[in-house]
Amino acid sequence: MPEFCKVERDGKILTVTIARPAVYNALHPPANFELEKVFDEFAADPDLWVAIVTGEGDRAFCAGNDLKFQAAGDGKLALAAKGFAGLTARYDLVKPVIAAVNGVAMGGGFEIALACDLIIASENAVFALPEPRVGLAALAGGMHRLPRQIPLKHAMGMLLTGRKVSAREGFALGFVNEVVPAAELMKAARRWAGEILECAPLSVRASKQCALEGLGAGSIQEAMQGRYDQLGAMLRSEDFVEGPRAFAQKRKPAWKGK
Repeated sequence: MPEFCKVERDGKILTVTIARPAVYNALHPPANFELEKVFDEFAADPDLWVAIVTGEGDRAFCAGNDLKFQAAGDGKLALAAKGFAGLTARYDLVKPVIAAVNGVAMGGGFEIALACDLIIASENAVFALPEPRVGLAALAGGMHRLPRQIPLKHAMGMLLTGRKVSAREGFALGFVNEVVPAAELMKAARRWAGEILECAPLSVRASKQCALEGLGAGSIQEAMQGRYDQLGAMLRSEDFVEGPRAFAQKRKPAWKGK
């Protein structure tokens, strides 16, 4: 059983709850390695199509790196190959992941959320990349993901000052998909997951891969002419036939994910 997180399966949805509430769900190397294994298993499991990641309690999603744990040692960190929480350097994950941000999302915690495909935030959520205030930098992708997800000047305003941003401002800036009362957060995250599950899973994975990998292309033409293995898998799938057939027969499609 995991020690630093809780894992729950509900049909095709996996919910992962970071469970270190005494330290605002801050992560130390053992927790990162544990979460890396959890998401390795999610990626490999054909029966799981969507993941939701959240934090235990009502105070914090994740306060980032456990600086007290780091300071108590030699100052060095053992890094998980797939990054902070096993997500921030997981560039090959084609299944969608939703961040249900239930409070503080600082530093690495915000970087976990930015690495997810959707961010659903409770009204008490707070986001920041405050690393420069303690002589560090947002090395788990924050410096690169944030300017790609919101306008550059707004991203620089957060990166260069470490200032805190509310859930409502995050929605206005564009990195939050929806803001809900705290009591409704998980219900809202599952609603989004349910809407994803209404779609063909291979179409979802192809869409995610094409969108994210296409960002590295120099033009729309180059992006459209790129090679995407998930697109090929979609075109060869049974679901590629099932979708139009179900539409023509005026019934809900029975997705197989193959």
